[in-house]
Amino acid sequence: MRLDSHQHFWKYSAADYPWIPAGSALQRDWLPADLDALQTPLAFGGSIAVQAHQSVAEARWLLELAAQNPRIRGVVGWVDLRSDRVAESLAELSANPRFVGVRHVVQDEPDDLFLVRQEFVRGISRLKQFGLTYDLLIFPKQLPAAIQLVRQFPDQAFVLDHIAKPFIKAGTLSPWREQIRELAAFPNVWCKVSGMVTEADHRLWKPEDFIPFMEVVFEAFGPDRLMFGSDWPVCLLAAGYEQVFSLVRDFALRAAPSAVAQEAIFGGNAERFYLRRATGNR
Repeated sequence: MRLDSHQHFWKYSAADYPWIPAGSALQRDWLPADLDALQTPLAFGGSIAVQAHQSVAEARWLLELAAQNPRIRGVVGWVDLRSDRVAESLAELSANPRFVGVRHVVQDEPDDLFLVRQEFVRGISRLKQFGLTYDLLIFPKQLPAAIQLVRQFPDQAFVLDHIAKPFIKAGTLSPWREQIRELAAFPNVWCKVSGMVTEADHRLWKPEDFIPFMEVVFEAFGPDRLMFGSDWPVCLLAAGYEQVFSLVRDFALRAAPSAVAQEAIFGGNAERFYLRRATGNR
């Protein structure tokens, strides 16, 4: 069965989710039953639920959802990695085996060097002892800092979300392409083939718009460190779940056609990256 490495749930409120565009389809509750209806016909057996609001309360709520819904295989939540009490939060959340990783919305930080600030680096240094991964949510301008960060932690598992949100609408590859190759040279960094449609023209995108960008990450990371993510329901701003899946599947069938590679990209790699801890193998 396939595994979606990146999707979100929320009970909508404007106060908790101010980033959601006004008047968009995202301004409603999105819950497991909504996703199950889309995944089942495409042979997805579950997903990794990723934070969409920067609060420990949301992480706890996602874990409650996971306890009620076995298709939520893991939760990537938020903790304040800059806090002097970060170890307490990590200990609490990681006591639940479904809590598999941490993410901070670095793309919204005004400081392009946020990832390598002392307080944040100190927090990253605590993840390994709890068996937790880290999701890098960044824009291309923050790739140099990401490279600096991962260089400091060769034993920490990192995954790059949304291929670092390149300028797909403009078709601009450089310097993103070169920096992706530099980041991928670190074997502890993986990459989600996700979040692309919302970086394109939401109404007029074409499948060929994404090919140069997917070529870069497939070459840089290879099928052993790539994982499909839908970014549902955020993807609905530009495409449906099946469209997002088909976009990546069609390219992957050409770029990495073996059955082994297909299994890896559409489930096996996410299983190995996130869920080894939950099965006692991390």
